[in-house]
Amino acid sequence: MTIAHLLEDFAPQTPVVAMPEINEAEIEEQKLASYETGYSAGWDDAVTAKDNEVTKISSELASSLEDLSFTFHEAQSQLLETLDPMFKVLTSAVLPDAMAASFGHHIVDQLTDMAKSQADQPINIVVSPGEGAAVRALLTRSFSVPVTVREDVGLSAGQAYLKVGGVERELNSAALIDAIKDSIEAFSHQMTEDSNYG
Repeated sequence: MTIAHLLEDFAPQTPVVAMPEINEAEIEEQKLASYETGYSAGWDDAVTAKDNEVTKISSELASSLEDLSFTFHEAQSQLLETLDPMFKVLTSAVLPDAMAASFGHHIVDQLTDMAKSQADQPINIVVSPGEGAAVRALLTRSFSVPVTVREDVGLSAGQAYLKVGGVERELNSAALIDAIKDSIEAFSHQMTEDSNYG
């Protein structure tokens, strides 16, 4: 007789159920399905991460461009505020004085240019009152033709009419300065409008 009845039995009390047999094809199908599920989940995570990164970069770029645009407009506005008084002084004081100082020389330059195409033709110069003596003093070059300098009360300072033979020219420093002022004012106005309204 055996002594098995004296020893405690540790075997499970539930009956052991036999596992159904799984063939190799089913195992491979399950592995493949698991792989596809994991691959799809990984792909979706990668696409979501990339979309989030693109959105973040786009947002940062838009913010940087907005800051840059603001900085550019701010700098442009400050530059205009700084240049505007300088332009006003330039066109109201410096430019008229420079034009007045060089007006006689400008007349002589124009006459020299006109005389090239009108050789041996009389030269007539009409200037505003008080400018005749200064123009005569600049005509140091001896011309082989008569040169007439006449003052006309109808002309304003910085204005002259030149005639060499059949060629005539008008010099008008005041009109030139006004045109420069208008151009500067138009430029300043346009830049201010652009700065204010983007």
